[in-house]
Amino acid sequence: MTKPLSPALIALLTLSLTLPVPAREVEDLARLDFRQIVQQAKDEVFPAVVFIKVVQETHEAGKRQSREVSGSGVIISPSGEVLTNWHVVDKAVEVRCLLYDGQAMHADVVATDKDLDLGLLQLKLPEGVSSVPAAELGRSEGLREGDFVMAMGAPWGLSRSVSIGIISCVRRFLPEQSQYSLWLQTDAAISPGNSGGPLIDTQGRVVGINTLGVMMGGDTGFSIPADTIRDVLPRMRKYNEANWSWMGLRLQPLRDFGRNIYFEGSEGVIVASTEPDSPARRAGVQDRDRLLAINDQPVNGITDEDLPDIQRRIGLLPLDHPVAIKLQRGQEVLTLEATPRKKGRVEGEEYDCTRWDMTVKTINQFDNPDLFFYEPQGVFIFGIKSPGNAGQAGLRQNDIIQKIDGKDVKTLDDVRAIHEETLGNIQNKPRFMVTVMRNGLMRQVILDIGRDYERR
Repeated sequence: MTKPLSPALIALLTLSLTLPVPAREVEDLARLDFRQIVQQAKDEVFPAVVFIKVVQETHEAGKRQSREVSGSGVIISPSGEVLTNWHVVDKAVEVRCLLYDGQAMHADVVATDKDLDLGLLQLKLPEGVSSVPAAELGRSEGLREGDFVMAMGAPWGLSRSVSIGIISCVRRFLPEQSQYSLWLQTDAAISPGNSGGPLIDTQGRVVGINTLGVMMGGDTGFSIPADTIRDVLPRMRKYNEANWSWMGLRLQPLRDFGRNIYFEGSEGVIVASTEPDSPARRAGVQDRDRLLAINDQPVNGITDEDLPDIQRRIGLLPLDHPVAIKLQRGQEVLTLEATPRKKGRVEGEEYDCTRWDMTVKTINQFDNPDLFFYEPQGVFIFGIKSPGNAGQAGLRQNDIIQKIDGKDVKTLDDVRAIHEETLGNIQNKPRFMVTVMRNGLMRQVILDIGRDYERR
């Protein structure tokens, strides 16, 4: 009678099929206990995991204030480069990292990218320390659903931990999170604080950066794939940002299941629309065109999952270099020339208007598209302090400022100059008029800054 395979051996054989190793090594691998494989992989990366504490300066509450947040990261070079998330180090004024051996080091923010939620730090190595343990940034393209992975980091600010699970989906499309990348979905626990930590395979290689998790259940998490990171990392090192090229193309797949719209054929991708004053619109690209190729490289977007790769290819085009766009319009095939421009900031600059008891922010077409529709260049109210003078006057978040005390407002410098002027004349003129646009309608309110709410 054939002896049944033990559950541990079944798991081990399944694992061996997922590992890209030569056939001659499979027999040696089979002799290893699965627990040893997991332990060895953990040992490869765990010394490179860092616990990050950040002091951020924020303006959401209607005034400038500092707060401390924590997250995770992984060292990817002996010189001390650390990968983490943008949301961990966004608006950081101080970054401290705790290493595996108990050393604490400050770090500089080298580059951040909100579109990918990716951050790159550089540890300030103390005198006498020339290198630190580093993990290998691997590849994610070979991953399959069911492959074992481990998530590492510092959940809930508890310094460090490791959890194990499988890859649940290798091509998860999350359009609200990033237009440039698909996501690795895993059931390895990714909790608050794990953000920025590594997702590793059973060979001890970093295959993703943990970014999103669910608050309840703990069995659905998402990581930025290593291959996406590899594409953008050289630009972050060179430019201190991703430095995306921008064409202003909004794309729609040929098989749009969500909208129940299906186009004939299996080549190209549909141009849903173009952004106002974008390189694509200026070049003559029209809605419903079928984009076939960029610089003679075919472009195919069959389903939603194909769109991030196309957008990333466009985003990585050389800046200010003309590109050939091959289109099909009706029965006609034509080639247009467009020159991508730098995408630039995707979030506006902020300013704290003390005594007015509000904060303001510049309108950004990527961060505030609804406001950008009304005012392509302008300033809006970002935060309202409560209680405070702005709130008492009836001003609201997302009001677009048109005039203050009779003076036109177009830039943050305009607000800054008027703010300083009103503070200098507060005894003689504590009340002045503010004109704002709210949902497309003009409103005028009287802002009285005579009361100091900081001295209640």
